[in-house]
Amino acid sequence: MNVEGLIRGARGSRSLRGLAGPAHTSHATIVAYEAGRVAPTTDTLERVVRAAGFEVEPALVRALPAAARAGRGSELLEVLALAAQFPARHHATLRCPVFGPS
Repeated sequence: MNVEGLIRGARGSRSLRGLAGPAHTSHATIVAYEAGRVAPTTDTLERVVRAAGFEVEPALVRALPAAARAGRGSELLEVLALAAQFPARHHATLRCPVFGPS
């Protein structure tokens, strides 16, 4: 889980001080969490996220074995190489068939 991004996303457009007050912490601590310099405890993370108006809902996701991850990575590279072979130029005007009487 990317705690930095989670807190930053939950904060949204709210100021650091605007989140720190309801979370019962300092704005400097929020900055440290968002920068990844300090890792909050689970309870602290939940308190900060709740102060931003969200809930933390943990979920277990089955991890892929290393071989499967490597296989998917090479498959993605093959798809990207194939996509690069298609032309990327588009006409200045949209050309489409005329339907019905004109």
